[in-house]
Amino acid sequence: MRYYIHVIKNYANFKGRAGLSEYWMFTLFNFIFEFATRLLDYLLGDYPTNPISGENFTFGYINLVYAIFVFLPGLAVFVRRLHDIGKSGEFAIWTFLAFFAIEALAMFSNFLIRNPILILALVILIGLAFGIWFIVLMCTASVPGPNKWGPNPNGIGNEEVPEITDDSATE
Repeated sequence: MRYYIHVIKNYANFKGRAGLSEYWMFTLFNFIFEFATRLLDYLLGDYPTNPISGENFTFGYINLVYAIFVFLPGLAVFVRRLHDIGKSGEFAIWTFLAFFAIEALAMFSNFLIRNPILILALVILIGLAFGIWFIVLMCTASVPGPNKWGPNPNGIGNEEVPEITDDSATE
């Protein structure tokens, strides 16, 4: 829980690095709270209605407020996790674009190809491959020592290497 609180306190901190524990513990508690807000919305029956179709959305007001609240801290810890494995925060943009492309392909599949089974299988395969790649990326070990985004959050490899001087080399 302390990692979750730490991420919330660093609400919009995109600088530095986030280790495996910080990222995954935030993700775990975020999942638990997301489930709890959806359950609470379900029990209260509090769903907004789509003004065009008249159907209820799949999320309620409490879940919507929670999702808005944790969006920026979640994005910040994701970028800091990318920094920890030596990737730029701009990599996050490509990740989100890939997710949106998969969603767009799924939504507009009926307009693109007349065989919905084929496009559904393609979307599932692309989504599964991308999901596996994303999990492997987020489970990658930290770059040891400091990198251009800061010191290793676990302290691995952060110790200073002593400089060899002419006096110490002759002893």
